[in-house]
Amino acid sequence: MKKILVTTDFSPASKSAIRFAIHWATHQKLSLVFANVCHISMPVNQDEAFLEAYTKQFLAKTDEKLKSFIKEIYNDLKMDVKRINTLTIEGIDPTASLLYYVNQNPVFDSICISTRGAGNLKKILGTNTGNLITKSEIPVMAIPSGYTGTEIDKVLYATDMNNFEDEVHLVISFAKPLKAKIEMVHFAWPSETFFDEATIVSPFKKHFKYGIEFQYQKHDAVHSLVQNLERQIAEKKPSVVVMFTKQERTFFQKLFLSSKSEEFSFKTKIPLLVFKKAEKDNKH
Repeated sequence: MKKILVTTDFSPASKSAIRFAIHWATHQKLSLVFANVCHISMPVNQDEAFLEAYTKQFLAKTDEKLKSFIKEIYNDLKMDVKRINTLTIEGIDPTASLLYYVNQNPVFDSICISTRGAGNLKKILGTNTGNLITKSEIPVMAIPSGYTGTEIDKVLYATDMNNFEDEVHLVISFAKPLKAKIEMVHFAWPSETFFDEATIVSPFKKHFKYGIEFQYQKHDAVHSLVQNLERQIAEKKPSVVVMFTKQERTFFQKLFLSSKSEEFSFKTKIPLLVFKKAEKDNKH
């Protein structure tokens, strides 16, 4: 059973990730662990025994608050829950604390976090969500603030075609338990060779038996890559968009390689699942 770490700071914006994770677990057998990172302001001029007891009490109260917060969301969804698994992590920086905990406790398969209402993808990259996306060793599911969708029936996989064979298997591993349709799209840069139906699409369909719809399109120079991807999202209306990042140069950075004067408006209205690219691709 996959284990998902679902984060919250008790804000209304963070509820979207919790709701999504709960609905996700109704479609697939998952173990959800709801986590909060809290900073403890220690009293001064106290001995070690007092501070230890104070910390223990603070964490216990925070955990109680967390369980109550999650229970309230289940009630709002009119869903019963027998057990709520919670985790209270002490730390100053939420991102660093979460990443450290996950690295020290490699039992989680992915992290689910709210984008907290960041208006576009460029802004998200400067938030806690963005830091997790670019630094996490495990996949991150970023849920837009206010997102209320419940179905996961179509996945749009946006690819740069580097190591896509291995990546597709990961996309399938996410979509298959949900019986979700996969649509794969790549926008070719001017320097790339444009493959036609005979050279890539047909062999691709024969190799992968899941029934993936594949689109290999020339990058429309009149529009930014962001706009081209937006159009695909608007047309296909996926439940989740899947991407893969590199450590040194992310696919997201490619999205913003157009005029500096252009106002980007990649509206994150649907969940975004981000995997880390394999190390062998970091050299590209």
